[in-house]
Amino acid sequence: MLTLADIEAARERLSGAVYETPCAYSQTLSDLTRTQCFVKLENLQMTGSFKERGAANLLLQLSAAERAQGVVTASAGNHGLAVAFHGARLGIPVTIVMPEGAPLIKLTSARRYGVFVHPFNDLRVIAGQATIGLELAEQQPDLDAVVVAVGGGGLAAGVALGVKARRPGVRVIGVEATALPAMVRALEAGQPVRLPAAPTIADGIAVRQVGDLTLDLVRKHVDDVVTVSEEELANAILLLLEIEKTVVEGAGAAPLAALVNRPLGLAGARVVLVLSGGNIDVTMLSRIIERGLVKDGRLVRVGVVLHDRPGALSRLTALIAEDRANILQIDHHRAFSSTAIGDTEVELTLETSGREQIDRLLTRLVSAGYRVEERPR
Repeated sequence: MLTLADIEAARERLSGAVYETPCAYSQTLSDLTRTQCFVKLENLQMTGSFKERGAANLLLQLSAAERAQGVVTASAGNHGLAVAFHGARLGIPVTIVMPEGAPLIKLTSARRYGVFVHPFNDLRVIAGQATIGLELAEQQPDLDAVVVAVGGGGLAAGVALGVKARRPGVRVIGVEATALPAMVRALEAGQPVRLPAAPTIADGIAVRQVGDLTLDLVRKHVDDVVTVSEEELANAILLLLEIEKTVVEGAGAAPLAALVNRPLGLAGARVVLVLSGGNIDVTMLSRIIERGLVKDGRLVRVGVVLHDRPGALSRLTALIAEDRANILQIDHHRAFSSTAIGDTEVELTLETSGREQIDRLLTRLVSAGYRVEERPR
């Protein structure tokens, strides 16, 4: 199907059109995961994801007649951005069909507009993604394993093909969202299986059915496929933001989520995490950061019952200040509180250094005579 010569030709074709991204060593992630951990920064591509490689490789192979006719693609984001960017660069008219709600508009009706650019189930697209594997084999010649996100399978299949063409012994591990494990189900069934729609923060790999081409390649060249939960994905996004100062989307964080939370057998190994994309909505990122801070004990809500008297709130806040916790928000509850008449309930959102400070503060408040309750997440 795809040969090393095909992948090398794709790499030559993409020279000057697509960024050869760095593969940086992370001491902190290495310590955290007990590996020698490197990150392949595909989120630094012009449109924010690896999708440029496959899209550009396909567009560059179109005939003059096909270019004049234009192309159409269906995409929830990154693939559409990549096709639009490189289509504009090459002077090719592009129609992008976006999802309205959950399902994509039927691709059969879209095809009449021009050449259809499939997001993953096309050998030209897979060859473009495979150039990542060639780069990794050169950037990390002593590589032991690559961990990469799996959606439709084009990226995982391509990376496995490319890296194993040069380094056959390298393990390639794919990672899916537990909410939509389309590749896992396809491998179990021996054929693509269509899953019901499901929400996930890893929208870049929220694929309900993998391709027949990608399934065959993943079966042959990818060593294992695991799944990760939504909370694990969110925590991995936060880790990369704090540790690597790198913004990634849910799909881009999936490899780290797997390395941190799954027994992959990579202790001491030289491992590359492919950070496939960085296109994450700012409001989503804000929610993920807040959830992560709560999980780490750096953000907490507590309810405190006070006598409803002048100075009561001042005395409470003074105690909190003595413990160096920062008050972010205060809410009073009188009419809708179950406290006795003459008392008031105050709910405080606090910024702390972690669980130890929270426990110390709660003990201090109880010792001072307050009725205190830590609120659930």
